[in-house]
Amino acid sequence: MPNTHAFEQNVIALVWDFDKTLITDYMQAPLFRRYHADSATFWREVDGLEAYYRKQGVQVNRDTIYLNHIISWAQHGPFRGLNNKILTEMGTELQFYPGLPDFFAKIKDAIEKNVIYTNFGIKVEHYIVSTGFAATIRGSIIAPFAEPDGIWGAEFIEHPALPGYNPKQPQQELGVLSQIACALDNTSKTRYLFEINKGSNKYPEIDVNARMEESNRRIPFSQMIYIADGPSDVPAFSIVNQGLGHTYAIYPRGDRKAMRQVDQLRADGRIQMYGEADYSEGSQTYLWLMEHTQTIAEEITRGKQDLIRKSVSAPPRHLG
Repeated sequence: MPNTHAFEQNVIALVWDFDKTLITDYMQAPLFRRYHADSATFWREVDGLEAYYRKQGVQVNRDTIYLNHIISWAQHGPFRGLNNKILTEMGTELQFYPGLPDFFAKIKDAIEKNVIYTNFGIKVEHYIVSTGFAATIRGSIIAPFAEPDGIWGAEFIEHPALPGYNPKQPQQELGVLSQIACALDNTSKTRYLFEINKGSNKYPEIDVNARMEESNRRIPFSQMIYIADGPSDVPAFSIVNQGLGHTYAIYPRGDRKAMRQVDQLRADGRIQMYGEADYSEGSQTYLWLMEHTQTIAEEITRGKQDLIRKSVSAPPRHLG
């Protein structure tokens, strides 16, 4: 009987947070250095925006309002002239944790160069889901390993469309950040887990909100590993845990406060394991992620082998 399911479900997804998970600092740091701007002033102003706009009768999203203030600073203040080209260039200044980006390739090779798994077309895909700037991630050394599958983050528009998309609208080669095209907060990040799960990212005709049987989804949550650095990713951790996937938290080496934080996440059942932000071969993080990726591959393999055995009838036997 032919397979009537939409997808083979032979893909393993490693879904990554970005700041403090893959890089040692926040990705906005190069922005303040480039413009010789005071980061403390910017974040102090951001912290006051919720109350400032409340006086105008406007309710804001406290997790994404900083993006609006980036635009304000780009058009009227210390970031004057900031555009997507500069955000992309900033990606070259990001410092990644030990073992990166090589680990991204090594974990793919561990599965995709193993003949047992390749017989069933099993492969690994890397996704980055961040509340930071997508352009900066795309400008970094990690992008070639993740961009083929998916990089999601905040996106900015430089030249907003005029009413009717006026064809005479001037289109300067370089503009200034003018509008927010996409903004992620810690809760909306879960939407992208469902995009990966259902296959909406690969097949735009699949609406992420459409009802879809589990057996027809491209990547079951049980074939996902979500890696992040702290409590802000609890909504995403929860989705993956509920789907019987795998969850792992990162903390910087020697940072006892950060270690306590992720240890509490483990004690609360939010994550399955945590380790130092070191992806070098032989480190705990390297070994755990390798082990659990291979475990998923073995489970997929067993499932495929069982289907083959059930689909083959017993050979004819001599009577007598």
